Amino acid sequence: MEKLKSTTVVAISHQGQVAIGADGQATLGNTVAKSSVNKIRKLQGGKIVTGFAGSTADAFTLLEKFEEKLGKYSNNMKRAAVELAKEWRTDRMLSKLEAMMIIADITDVLIISGTGDVIEPDLGIATIGSGSMYAQSAARALKKYAPQLSAEEMVKESLTIAADICIYTNHNLIIERVSE
Repeated sequence: MEKLKSTTVVAISHQGQVAIGADGQATLGNTVAKSSVNKIRKLQGGKIVTGFAGSTADAFTLLEKFEEKLGKYSNNMKRAAVELAKEWRTDRMLSKLEAMMIIADITDVLIISGTGDVIEPDLGIATIGSGSMYAQSAARALKKYAPQLSAEEMVKESLTIAADICIYTNHNLIIERVSE
């Protein structure tokens, strides 16, 4: 049985603001299964925002595990991310999960993968999913050539450009700003 997948998620830290957004498309094989999936979740009253790509059920499992780690490590996002990545890589059940996450607070943007990676990307731009390279290219150009835009505007434009190019990304966007 094929899994629901495909998406584009972008997080940008710019001029003291952090925003994260995703498109709404879920794909089953080569068919759009749903066009309005919410792949962004706010934690701690919006002080931490996450986005996920990959299998939806797997992503929700990882989100729950991340919330557990946040509680265990006094809401220290970086520590919780590292501990999640370690468990994800070594736990027999978790290691089979097919998803990736971006997590962000007002100071940090991180990508977490099942291979044990916790990456703090260059330039404050994190992208995951099928349209990630299109969105990343757009975000890099926007940061360089349109610095007057807000982080939220850059996320929106990056996702829009990715949706124009990537067949697994649509224009139903959900964008959230990280609260202080």
